Amino acid sequence: MQLTSVVTCPECGFQKGEEMPTDSCVFFYECENCKAFLKPKPGDCCIFCSFGSVKCPPKMTEQGCC
Repeated sequence: MQLTSVVTCPECGFQKGEEMPTDSCVFFYECENCKAFLKPKPGDCCIFCSFGSVKCPPKMTEQGCC
């Protein structure tokens, strides 16, 4: 299972690799570059599912999300 996802800021396009937790979702994220405050898109459980290159671990294993 891949536990690193590249988060792309929708405001400025900045990308950063982030380690994903296996036991919880990440609901809020601040872009390191432009300081935009990111929240999941409607219907997504976390910022990795909305803005990451890889979906969160619960989605990868089809266990449902947090």
